[in-house]
Amino acid sequence: VQLQASGGGLVQAGGSLRLSCAASGRTFSSYAMGWFRQAPGKEREFVAAISGGGTTYYADSVKGRFTISRDNAKNTVYLQMNSLKPEDTAVYYCAVRMVVAVKVGANDYAYWGQGTLVTVSS
Repeated sequence: VQLQASGGGLVQAGGSLRLSCAASGRTFSSYAMGWFRQAPGKEREFVAAISGGGTTYYADSVKGRFTISRDNAKNTVYLQMNSLKPEDTAVYYCAVRMVVAVKVGANDYAYWGQGTLVTVSS
């Protein structure tokens, strides 16, 4: 099982980025997938997740600005990030739970991608 995250980069405050996470090794269409982030000196935190049934969940800090979606045919999950703020700067990780339901704790996710850096300048 492998998760490959991509799409990070440098963007000005107010800008947008779309992260992608391509899964391989098995089909993940029935499983919950999530995005987490870790800023320098801080713990990894939940950002967004999507259940195997397509229900979405967001951290309060990104609600209304970020959108998680999935393309089961491509075994890929996306994170559309709009109205980015400097405090969104972090390494973003995708992860998968091997069950349908979402949880927001990092320890509940079995497989992780390598992370992609998002830097938002002010």
